[in-house]
Amino acid sequence: MKATLISKEKNDVKFTMEFTAEEFENAVINVYKAQKDKFTVDGFRKGKAPRSIIEKKYGEGIFYEDAINNLFRDNYPDALDELNLNVIDSPRAEFSQIKKGEGFTITITVECYPEIEVKDYKGVEIEAVSAEVTDEDVDNELQARARRNARMVAVDRPAKEGDTVLIDYEGWVGDEQFEGGTAERQPLKLGSGTFIPGFEEQLIGVSTGEDKDVKVTFPEEYHAENLAGKEAVFKCKVHEIKEEEVPEINDDFVKDVSEFDTLDEYKADIRKELEKSKAARAENAMKNKVIEKVFEANDIEVPDVMVETEIDNTLSEFDQQLKSQGLDLNTYMQYLGKDAKELRDELREEAFKKTKTRMIVSAVAQQEDFPVTDEEISAELENMAKQYGLEADKLREMIGEENLSMIEGDIKVRKAVDMMYENAVKK
Repeated sequence: MKATLISKEKNDVKFTMEFTAEEFENAVINVYKAQKDKFTVDGFRKGKAPRSIIEKKYGEGIFYEDAINNLFRDNYPDALDELNLNVIDSPRAEFSQIKKGEGFTITITVECYPEIEVKDYKGVEIEAVSAEVTDEDVDNELQARARRNARMVAVDRPAKEGDTVLIDYEGWVGDEQFEGGTAERQPLKLGSGTFIPGFEEQLIGVSTGEDKDVKVTFPEEYHAENLAGKEAVFKCKVHEIKEEEVPEINDDFVKDVSEFDTLDEYKADIRKELEKSKAARAENAMKNKVIEKVFEANDIEVPDVMVETEIDNTLSEFDQQLKSQGLDLNTYMQYLGKDAKELRDELREEAFKKTKTRMIVSAVAQQEDFPVTDEEISAELENMAKQYGLEADKLREMIGEENLSMIEGDIKVRKAVDMMYENAVKK
């Protein structure tokens, strides 16, 4: 196969892939060998008919389409590498006349990644983000940890917001009890907003053993159409009322929840943890500020196809999240009363920003030409392997040596962000 560049105008590239008669003939032979078992020809056992007989019965070009597709599939990546093209869209192909015993040419038109040069990415001025940890921060974290170790205790008093009540309930619309509106010994934290609006508030003030009719109106957009907008009554029985009992913060509490013996030691350790996490958050916030400034300083062309691809990826990820919750994207759109175009339009601005940001940072990485060592790639694979619960060698094998350039690219991008941050002026 011979690849030849014809033209390059802005992001549109045209090139040819030329195949010799021998290459085409070998491709046809391979297709014949793979497909001959599918053909039935009188006088021959299935799979034993010669190619010439099959071509005579079904037409000379019976194997041409698959042969051409195979040649294209196998050689297109090599052509891109040979011509140093970074494509961002599906190719559009035109074929020369196909004749037996002759070579042929495929003319490809495809949109490529734009060549951009980023300016003003060093010495960016940003406002410094404080990473100071105060005594109040430590106390708040200590209180939060105490609340996480709270236990539920039964109380003999009317329920108040924040309590958890254990209830039976039956839902009725008029004289009919509706499906799915019944539960026994259901825990409900008052004020959590878990149930239908107006439900929880009516249980404030109830006592253990009390019966209570809770009257609500289902939202107009409620997922069950037979209940949407309708008034209902939930006949409730209160079995128990519990409140959180937060442990007293002292040395005993510290011994129960940590390896430390005293409250002072525990608070010192909390301070170290907070300082580490707050410093990391502050650094990330300042890195984002740097990227935003470079984003604003560079007006670059962002191909529509890249924005649309970003939207596709966002919707695909969202669809997977919905499916894990027993829903899907179509149901979600129906619930919102929107069609696919409206949803895509809402995502387009954010997709544009993400795409432009990625293009800018990648271009900076390319301009700086950061080196990446084998040790850095191995360390990256180790980190990735831990996330997936795999051995690093197994992950490397799954990715394939030929695809490690993607990991190398990710490392270069991080180096680009770090470099811009280190060269920024923090005021």
